Amino acid sequence: MTINFKKSGGLVPVIIQNTHTLQVLMLGYMNEEALEKTKAEGRVTFFSRSQNRLWTKGETSGNYLIVNEIREDCDNDTLLIKALPQGPTCHTGATTCFSEETPKGFIYELEKVIEQRIEAKTEGSYTSRLFNSGVNKVAQKVGEEAVELVIEAKDNNIDLFKNEAADLLYHFLILLKTKALKLEDIEGVLKGRHK
Repeated sequence: MTINFKKSGGLVPVIIQNTHTLQVLMLGYMNEEALEKTKAEGRVTFFSRSQNRLWTKGETSGNYLIVNEIREDCDNDTLLIKALPQGPTCHTGATTCFSEETPKGFIYELEKVIEQRIEAKTEGSYTSRLFNSGVNKVAQKVGEEAVELVIEAKDNNIDLFKNEAADLLYHFLILLKTKALKLEDIEGVLKGRHK
């Protein structure tokens, strides 16, 4: 990574994007020292222009941004950091500093919750219980939900249809987990077909 800090007076803009939802969370600035600290600690650290010092996002709130990936743009003067937010990103308590509350991309957060409940063997968790019943039971449930969705598609109650579609998608995510796959794997197949 060869970021050109001199080009813009020692600071480069940094776009923070949620790893799972791809939602843009915020924009900040880094100098070389902030970038090195970010890489070393795995938490996003900016250079605060107002306080004239390094500032790790979450140092007072606990809402850290855990680094997943750092990329530079084609001109080597801007960074994109994909991160997992440990709470709201904005100081107002919003998910993003751009006041964009959207369900887009939530399915990746749901996939993570499903994974956590299965791995933690959460007591009383329907997700964990269904997963532990085996692939046949999970596949059967996906089939049942698919049939229910088809039945609702023939009627005119859009709310029931949306709920059945959500049930099918939720159970499909559990089925993917039984096969040690992620939604991203299926997206890769679809992208390959798109050519």
